[in-house]
Amino acid sequence: MTDDILISARDLTVGYQIGKGIFNKTILNAVNGVSLDIERGSFFGLVGESGSGKTTLGRALLKAAPITGGHARYADGEVDYDLSTLDGAALKDYRKRAQLIFQDPYAALSPRMTVRDIIAEPLEVMGLTKGRAETDERVREIAAKCRLNLEHLRRFPHAFSGGQRQRISIARALVAGPQFIVADESVAALDVSIQADVLNLLKQLQADLGLTFLFISHDLSVVAHTCDHVAVMYLGRLVETAPTRKLFAAPRHPYTKALFSAIPSLDPDDRGSAQKLTGEIPSPLNQPSGCKFHTRCPNAIDRCRSEEPSLENTGDGHSVSCHRWRELLEAVPA
Repeated sequence: MTDDILISARDLTVGYQIGKGIFNKTILNAVNGVSLDIERGSFFGLVGESGSGKTTLGRALLKAAPITGGHARYADGEVDYDLSTLDGAALKDYRKRAQLIFQDPYAALSPRMTVRDIIAEPLEVMGLTKGRAETDERVREIAAKCRLNLEHLRRFPHAFSGGQRQRISIARALVAGPQFIVADESVAALDVSIQADVLNLLKQLQADLGLTFLFISHDLSVVAHTCDHVAVMYLGRLVETAPTRKLFAAPRHPYTKALFSAIPSLDPDDRGSAQKLTGEIPSPLNQPSGCKFHTRCPNAIDRCRSEEPSLENTGDGHSVSCHRWRELLEAVPA
């Protein structure tokens, strides 16, 4: 793990036991053998359909979901934590360094607390400030960075719009001074115009505070606007990773191509050559053999049905998990 890597995962697995008893014990692997590196100061995107394991992976990297296999490490120059065994005082310290921005700003805020108390709660719970005066000073500082007025601090969440509530959620996540932020569909519940405002705020905070983001989304246009590097997830596995521009310019996995072809075009005459996905994503409890995408892939062959491909580095930071990516790339017209 080099100095420029903040979060590193190798063969990370998150499993849950379904059923009770000796004879009814089934393990559901929501994340299965994921390996990735998130560089310090980057905006790392994670995309995929609902049920692909994106949220579970984000929670595992926050030590909020059980890591049942593999390893994950956090190293910021001051500490070096193995997240798979983290507990006790080290886990309490990690909570200060890694935080979550929730998806729904309406459900994430207590209606019985003022904005000041909502933002101040992490400071008081973690014991990061001494006395109310120091707490208030820190709250006012982070509120200003999140474009909240002092007048807002005396109000309750019901008095705010969705975009304002999300800025309150962002302030609460940042008040403890973390370095790693998981933003789980953090603009999905907002209007398009408000989404742009919140995304620009996140990018500004990243630059000002030196933050590292794991940005989970199903909206590829948002990911293209925001992220430096993108990983595509399907049924608990990564199927492709690359720098954002390279991935959008030349996707190599059939699943990635299908996701991109689903982006609506503003040209009414452009009927495109959309690669439609047929069927639903399989259940994690009943996963197909071989390549997990072969049941929906138009390019699947017998090898895909029997042999699971590994995530292969194809150069220039681009990796893909597909047996046929080379021949499919060569088949594309110049």
